[in-house]
Amino acid sequence: MTSVSAAFAVSAAAWAERPFLCILPDVAEVYGIEARTWSYCEAGTEIGSLTARYRSAGYGAGHRVGLMLGNRPAFFFHWLALNACGVSVVPLSAELRPAELDYLCSHSGISLAVAASSHLVAMREAAVRGDHGFAVMGEDDTPPVASPAEGDGGECAVLYTSGTTGKPKGCVLTNEYFLRAGRWYRQVGGLCAIVPGQERLITPLPMTHMNAMAYSTMAMLMSGGCVVPLDRFHPRNWWNSVRASEATIIHYLGVMPSMLLSAEPLASDCDHHVKFGFGAGVDRRHHAVFEARFGLPLLEAWAMTETGAGAVVIANQVPRRVGDAVLGKPGPEMDCRIVDEAGDVVSAGDPGELLVRASGANPRAGFFDHYLHDPVATEAAWEGGWFHTGDVVRFEPDGNLIFVDRRKNIIRRSGENIAAVEVETILRRNPLVRDVAVTAVADEVRGEEVLAFVIPAAPLGDAEMAFAIVQSALEELSYFKVPGWLAFVEALPVTSTQKIQRGNLKSWAAEYLAGGTCIDTRKLKSRNARAA
Repeated sequence: MTSVSAAFAVSAAAWAERPFLCILPDVAEVYGIEARTWSYCEAGTEIGSLTARYRSAGYGAGHRVGLMLGNRPAFFFHWLALNACGVSVVPLSAELRPAELDYLCSHSGISLAVAASSHLVAMREAAVRGDHGFAVMGEDDTPPVASPAEGDGGECAVLYTSGTTGKPKGCVLTNEYFLRAGRWYRQVGGLCAIVPGQERLITPLPMTHMNAMAYSTMAMLMSGGCVVPLDRFHPRNWWNSVRASEATIIHYLGVMPSMLLSAEPLASDCDHHVKFGFGAGVDRRHHAVFEARFGLPLLEAWAMTETGAGAVVIANQVPRRVGDAVLGKPGPEMDCRIVDEAGDVVSAGDPGELLVRASGANPRAGFFDHYLHDPVATEAAWEGGWFHTGDVVRFEPDGNLIFVDRRKNIIRRSGENIAAVEVETILRRNPLVRDVAVTAVADEVRGEEVLAFVIPAAPLGDAEMAFAIVQSALEELSYFKVPGWLAFVEALPVTSTQKIQRGNLKSWAAEYLAGGTCIDTRKLKSRNARAA
């Protein structure tokens, strides 16, 4: 197998009548589509028809096509059809603000965008506004004729991930990246054991993220399992969806267990078929409590968009240490080392930055191919032949990796990675802001929340000014990126060279929050938020 579509064809031949994709009634209602299940054979028919239409229109290797389809079945069908033609896809979130959408469309160089009917207006406006030269069509439309392009067909997708330099980085991912992820999940075993042709995996994670595309989808696609994508996580309906789907595997974000535990206990809490949950970031205090109440293990894993399955760690073996932030023991397919800020290997048990690579002749096997249009950042990430993760960990005597903190200036809110520099760049454009520094602050529900320290352009910053600043930011940033807390200050903690002392910001933020001097702007953060 050399492509994702070829892997699907193999499974379709072996598991023709087995279910591949299930859309539940609640999800269908949100999307305004039919609730149904597609077998591998039926999905293959849909994909084959789309493949023929794209080929007839001239799409092939060297083209990139944006997909703003959410977790609809159309995403899967268009992705696999385009992949069969050698086309790379660029998943686009409907949460993107116009400026963010313009950047991704321009930077990725898409020639076509396929959008759900509810997003067609936004995509067409982006095509006109940015003059990026790409066409736009609905999921059921006939593809417009494509201009000639050149490529080898090895590229499968470009996924954008927040970095520390402001703008999101485009991770170029090959077909082998996805295939390796599927093989890893299918074979990892332990408490993650997959039975071919039997599993049903439910995920609320968006197809714009590597977890949903590379792990959820590829694990099922390559084992004859069924994918059950939700439009998003709905705490009140979660267990109803799990039971209705007959899911045997759930994928979760760290925020989900805390939300589910907040509901009143029910006699039916263990009434499900789930064997395990696969995810990351569960609050240590909630880990054991959740497992005892709902009767399934939450298997914490570590990976990045950049690392794929070239370097992935999961706590899937017994005996287990629940609630200790254990990431598991690195497998033989990867090498890792832990270093201090000078790049020297730390003593056993001491924390340091995690560096990883694939074992064997090719240290980049299974990793992202490169950052699109950014060879300098690509090589910097691989300095010294190791990928620098920015995550601080330590080794336990038993060989387990323990997560400690993140060195990179990333805020992780409800599973979304937010670059502090990107938020700061937008806030500094506001005439009400003279300077700003953004950091993470602990949040009981979301894991982390965005807190902004603002030096106001005029004295006496108040709640009205804070709301105005956040409302303005909503014009350019996705709702989850804007500050949930804002504190007005006279000065920021800086070094002698006037660089922000990032290491002090978190403790500073905790003190301000505990002291009651922060303005709560979280009520402005909603999926439907727009500037007033």
